[in-house]
Amino acid sequence: MADFVKASHVFVANPAKTVDEALEFFSKKMVELGYADDEKAVLDAFKARESEGTTGMSDGFAIPHAKSDAIKQDTVLVAKFAGDIEWESMDKKPIKVAIAICTPASEGGATHLQLLSDVAIMLTKESFRSDLLASDDPEKIAKVVNGCFE
Repeated sequence: MADFVKASHVFVANPAKTVDEALEFFSKKMVELGYADDEKAVLDAFKARESEGTTGMSDGFAIPHAKSDAIKQDTVLVAKFAGDIEWESMDKKPIKVAIAICTPASEGGATHLQLLSDVAIMLTKESFRSDLLASDDPEKIAKVVNGCFE
Protein backbone atom coordinates (compact mmCIF):
# COMPACT_ATOMS: atom_id res chain seq x y z
CA MET A 1 0.00 0.00 0.00
CA ALA A 2 3.01 2.26 -0.42
CA ASP A 3 1.13 4.44 -2.92
CA PHE A 4 -2.35 4.16 -1.41
CA VAL A 5 -2.54 7.92 -0.79
CA LYS A 6 -1.55 9.82 -3.90
CA ALA A 7 -0.48 13.47 -4.06
CA SER A 8 -3.84 14.09 -5.79
CA HIS A 9 -5.50 13.00 -2.50
CA VAL A 10 -3.74 15.74 -0.51
CA PHE A 11 -5.12 19.27 -0.36
CA VAL A 12 -3.04 21.99 1.28
CA ALA A 13 -4.23 25.46 2.27
CA ASN A 14 -7.78 24.10 2.18
CA PRO A 15 -10.16 27.05 2.72
CA ALA A 16 -12.73 25.18 4.87
CA LYS A 17 -13.59 27.12 8.01
CA THR A 18 -16.07 24.72 9.64
CA VAL A 19 -16.51 20.99 10.14
CA ASP A 20 -19.43 21.02 7.69
CA GLU A 21 -17.33 22.75 5.03
CA ALA A 22 -14.53 20.20 5.52
CA LEU A 23 -16.94 17.25 5.22
CA GLU A 24 -18.59 18.82 2.16
CA PHE A 25 -15.16 19.26 0.59
CA PHE A 26 -14.20 15.62 1.17
CA SER A 27 -17.55 14.40 -0.20
CA LYS A 28 -17.18 16.52 -3.33
CA LYS A 29 -13.60 15.33 -3.90
CA MET A 30 -14.64 11.68 -3.56
CA VAL A 31 -16.99 12.15 -6.54
CA GLU A 32 -14.55 14.33 -8.53
CA LEU A 33 -11.78 11.74 -8.12
CA GLY A 34 -14.12 8.93 -9.19
CA TYR A 35 -14.17 7.09 -5.85
CA ALA A 36 -17.86 7.73 -5.18
CA ASP A 37 -20.94 8.35 -7.28
CA ASP A 38 -23.19 10.30 -4.89
CA GLU A 39 -21.80 13.34 -3.07
CA LYS A 40 -24.84 13.69 -0.80
CA ALA A 41 -24.70 10.04 0.28
CA VAL A 42 -21.02 10.39 1.20
CA LEU A 43 -21.71 13.62 3.09
CA ASP A 44 -24.61 11.98 4.92
CA ALA A 45 -22.30 9.11 5.93
CA PHE A 46 -19.67 11.56 7.25
CA LYS A 47 -22.32 13.51 9.18
CA ALA A 48 -23.95 10.37 10.57
CA ARG A 49 -20.59 9.23 11.93
CA GLU A 50 -19.81 12.67 13.34
CA SER A 51 -23.19 12.69 15.13
CA GLU A 52 -22.15 9.53 17.01
CA GLY A 53 -19.17 11.37 18.49
CA THR A 54 -16.54 13.73 17.26
CA THR A 55 -13.74 12.54 15.01
CA GLY A 56 -11.54 15.39 16.25
CA MET A 57 -8.58 13.80 17.96
CA SER A 58 -5.83 15.90 19.56
CA ASP A 59 -2.83 18.01 18.59
CA GLY A 60 -4.73 19.56 15.66
CA PHE A 61 -5.83 16.39 13.86
CA ALA A 62 -9.20 14.87 12.96
CA ILE A 63 -10.04 11.53 11.36
CA PRO A 64 -13.49 11.91 9.77
CA HIS A 65 -14.66 8.66 8.28
CA ALA A 66 -17.55 7.41 6.19
CA LYS A 67 -18.92 4.06 5.07
CA SER A 68 -21.45 4.23 2.25
CA ASP A 69 -22.79 2.25 -0.68
CA ALA A 70 -21.97 5.34 -2.77
CA ILE A 71 -18.25 4.79 -2.14
CA LYS A 72 -16.69 2.51 -4.76
CA GLN A 73 -13.32 1.77 -3.17
CA ASP A 74 -11.27 2.40 -0.06
CA THR A 75 -9.86 5.91 -0.16
CA VAL A 76 -7.95 8.20 2.16
CA LEU A 77 -7.90 11.97 1.58
CA VAL A 78 -5.88 14.55 3.52
CA ALA A 79 -6.67 18.24 3.99
CA LYS A 80 -4.39 20.77 5.63
CA PHE A 81 -6.52 23.78 6.41
CA ALA A 82 -5.51 27.36 5.66
CA GLY A 83 -6.68 28.30 9.15
CA ASP A 84 -7.78 26.48 12.29
CA ILE A 85 -11.17 24.76 12.34
CA GLU A 86 -13.24 24.71 15.49
CA TRP A 87 -13.92 20.97 15.59
CA GLU A 88 -14.75 19.28 18.86
CA SER A 89 -11.57 17.46 19.82
CA MET A 90 -10.20 15.46 22.72
CA ASP A 91 -7.85 18.25 23.81
CA LYS A 92 -10.26 21.10 22.98
CA LYS A 93 -7.79 22.54 20.44
CA PRO A 94 -8.70 23.50 16.87
CA ILE A 95 -8.05 21.18 13.94
CA LYS A 96 -5.31 21.91 11.41
CA VAL A 97 -5.29 18.62 9.45
CA ALA A 98 -8.02 16.09 8.67
CA ILE A 99 -7.34 12.60 7.35
CA ALA A 100 -10.59 11.32 5.85
CA ILE A 101 -11.18 7.58 5.52
CA CYS A 102 -13.85 6.48 3.05
CA THR A 103 -14.88 2.87 2.49
CA PRO A 104 -17.71 1.01 0.76
CA ALA A 105 -20.45 -0.11 3.16
CA SER A 106 -20.59 -3.47 1.39
CA GLU A 107 -17.16 -4.56 2.61
CA GLY A 108 -18.42 -5.25 6.12
CA GLY A 109 -16.20 -2.79 7.94
CA ALA A 110 -12.95 -4.74 8.44
CA THR A 111 -10.90 -2.56 6.09
CA HIS A 112 -12.54 0.58 7.47
CA LEU A 113 -11.53 -0.34 11.00
CA GLN A 114 -8.00 -1.31 9.93
CA LEU A 115 -7.45 2.02 8.13
CA LEU A 116 -8.85 3.92 11.09
CA SER A 117 -6.66 1.99 13.50
CA ASP A 118 -3.54 2.55 11.39
CA VAL A 119 -4.09 6.31 11.23
CA ALA A 120 -4.99 6.57 14.94
CA ILE A 121 -1.78 4.73 15.88
CA MET A 122 0.31 7.02 13.69
CA LEU A 123 -1.28 10.09 15.28
CA THR A 124 0.24 9.00 18.59
CA LYS A 125 3.71 9.53 17.08
CA GLU A 126 5.14 13.02 17.38
CA SER A 127 7.27 12.59 14.25
CA PHE A 128 4.20 11.75 12.14
CA ARG A 129 2.24 14.77 13.42
CA SER A 130 5.16 17.18 13.06
CA ASP A 131 6.00 15.94 9.54
CA LEU A 132 2.42 16.56 8.40
CA LEU A 133 2.19 19.95 10.06
CA ALA A 134 5.57 21.10 8.70
CA SER A 135 4.97 20.26 5.04
CA ASP A 136 2.90 21.89 2.33
CA ASP A 137 4.14 19.45 -0.31
CA PRO A 138 1.36 17.01 -1.33
CA GLU A 139 3.94 14.41 -2.45
CA LYS A 140 5.69 14.46 0.92
CA ILE A 141 2.44 14.43 2.88
CA ALA A 142 1.19 11.46 0.83
CA LYS A 143 4.44 9.62 1.52
CA VAL A 144 4.20 10.27 5.27
CA VAL A 145 0.57 9.10 5.41
CA ASN A 146 1.34 6.06 3.27
CA GLY A 147 3.83 5.08 5.98
CA CYS A 148 0.81 4.30 8.16
CA PHE A 149 -0.24 1.50 5.88
CA GLU A 150 3.05 -0.34 5.33
